[in-house]
Amino acid sequence: MSDKKEFSTSVTVKNKKARFEYEWLDTYLSGIVLQGTEIKAIRLHKVSLQEAYCYIHRGEVFVKGMHIGLYELGTHYNHEEKRERKLLLKKQEIEKIRKRMEEKGLTLIPTKLFINNRGLAKLEIALAKGKKIHDKRDSIKDKDMKRELSNMKF
Repeated sequence: MSDKKEFSTSVTVKNKKARFEYEWLDTYLSGIVLQGTEIKAIRLHKVSLQEAYCYIHRGEVFVKGMHIGLYELGTHYNHEEKRERKLLLKKQEIEKIRKRMEEKGLTLIPTKLFINNRGLAKLEIALAKGKKIHDKRDSIKDKDMKRELSNMKF
């Protein structure tokens, strides 16, 4: 046996609050520009999407507030934990997102980070509209009803 840590091949990190806080209209799949030891930290599940959000600047999409923890074996080449990271989308997709965000006052939120079968980190982002308080109550009520129905035995 070796003391090396095993890197996980199936990493899926979800933003659980996103479904509760926002009503998703569209989802997009994007690549992420990573530096140095970030992919190793992602494979060790040291990622949080809770405070992250996306924005468009000069025709490019960036994610801000996504926390990727430090890689322990990464000496002075380690990465910055909460830096802005560029997302890789097609120009047509970016333009479509930008137009919809301007029209309706929508926001762009990261919903899921995973590693695909080729070993590349991918981020699923959603074009979303914020929920009002009564919408959140409805979501809670629906979730409770589904839980009760699944617990009932016929």
